[in-house]
Formats: sequence, C-alpha cells, structure tokens
Amino acid sequence: MMPVLLSFPDDRLLAAAVADRIGARVGRLEWRHFPDGESLVAVDEGIAGADVVLFASLNDPDRKALPLRFAARTTRELGARRVGLVAPYLAYMRQDTRFHAGEAISANAFAQFLDESVDWLVTVDPHLHRIAALDKVFRIPATAVAAAPQLAGWIRREVARPILIGPDSESAQWVADVAREAHIPYEVLHKTRRSDREVVVSLPDIARLRGYTPVLVDDIVSSGHTLVAALEHLDRLRLPPAACVVIHPIFAGDAWECLQRAGAGRIVSTDSISHPSNAISLAEPIAAAVAVHLAECRSEVQP
Repeated sequence: MMPVLLSFPDDRLLAAAVADRIGARVGRLEWRHFPDGESLVAVDEGIAGADVVLFASLNDPDRKALPLRFAARTTRELGARRVGLVAPYLAYMRQDTRFHAGEAISANAFAQFLDESVDWLVTVDPHLHRIAALDKVFRIPATAVAAAPQLAGWIRREVARPILIGPDSESAQWVADVAREAHIPYEVLHKTRRSDREVVVSLPDIARLRGYTPVLVDDIVSSGHTLVAALEHLDRLRLPPAACVVIHPIFAGDAWECLQRAGAGRIVSTDSISHPSNAISLAEPIAAAVAVHLAECRSEVQP
C-alpha cells in the first residue's frame, strides 16, 4: 500500500517535494484553534493499513508538540500500520544536562515524548552537545540527515573564491563538514557570551582571508547575535560582504533584519524551516532517509 504523508501547514512545500520522491500520497491534515486556544487536529481517514509519515518541523515546539501528539495518536486509531515523523528541525536537544539546580533535562524529556508518539524519526543536523548520537536519547530508530553536501553545493555554485568561517566553536563540526565537502578552506572563531543578548567573538586571521569571499556558516540562527558580531568584525577588516549560510533559520524577533543591517551580502538557508531565505533544498537527503525507514517497516511484515 502506498505510504501516506501528512504535513503540518508550515511545512507543506518541503513535504510535497519529499512525498514526490518517496512515492507517497499527500493526505489531509487539518489543524485549527478554538477561541480558547485549544487545538483541533483532523487527519485523512483513508490510512488504514498504511505507513504514515507525519511532517512537522519543530521550531516553535511548545505550540506544535501537543497537536503533533494528537495527530500521531489519531492516525493509529484510524488503523495506520506504522507512524513515522520527519522533523527537519528538532527542538530541545541543547539542554542535555542540569546546568543549574532544579532545571529540567529537556533533551531526555522531549525524546521520551517523541518515543511515545511515533515509531521512527528523521531530522536534520540536530544541535547536539554532550549527546554523541540520537540513539543515546531515543529508543525509536532515529536518523540525523547531514545538510553539509547541500550547503557545499550551493557555496560552490554561488560564491567566488569562498572561505568558510564558523562564528563560534559550536559551529565547528558543521563548518568542517561543509569545507570538506566543498574542498575549500575554513576558520573557526571563538565566542564569549556575556548575556543572552551580548556576544563577543574573536578576530579572524586577516592574512588568511585576503583574496577570499567570507562565508559564515552556522547550524542555527535564533537571536542572530553571534553572526552579527562576526559580520561587524569582518566589516571593520574591509573584507567583501560576507554571505551567511544557515541550516536552521529560526530568526527569532528581528534577527533577520539585524543580519541585513550588519552588512551580510546574502543570507540563505535550507528549507528545514519555512522562511524567505530558503535557497537550499533538503528534499533529496530527507527522502532518502525516509525511504530507508519505510523499507524497514515493509520488511517487518514480510512472511
């Protein structure tokens, strides 16, 4: 039976591209709110016996998590054989320890929440720190898709003589992967965070940057303060306007506008989260990962 893909409203463009590649039917998923703020979720009734793929990027997770749980439960009640989740952006992974007394370890709690909701998970470059891999916190099969090949391809096509710059040590793993894929040099700066809204980054090696176009690469841009500080440094060094390439474009508040004011030459992102900056499609690698999970689901019921 053809798999059925059910997408939350924000993700329908990417979901449709993935559905086309995996040969899935795009079914109905409706989500609306009552005047008191409660959610009403309704899903396609024609899913009995099918493998269902829920598609929901989990930015703004407090708003989306409970409707996602409702959708997953409802598909099971209507006879879905297996229920998987594609969450291109996976929230709550960075709080992986108790930094201060009494804090919730949200990475563990949210992983358990999803374990109880779906049978498998596909995400893109989760923001892991002390967690070595997703299987350290998830009991369900969980695949982390790497966006580095797609970022490298865009940079090779669109930027003349690029050099990659990671704005802080947390970005090092993604910058190194993209640089390796693109066969171009890179440098990683060091960040000191003085508060939630004040960030200082180290000066780059100016001699190494001469003759290149700087490309700032980061996995997540939320407030944008780290990239803004890096852009201001590059501007003072009279380098060409830097491109900013982002995997997960959260762009909270006025982050998008702040990057533009700070002198970014171009700001582009993957479509892990729908945003006007989307220029790099993740449909192909996500579809490949989903196809593996669907094949495993089919093999489980073979006689």
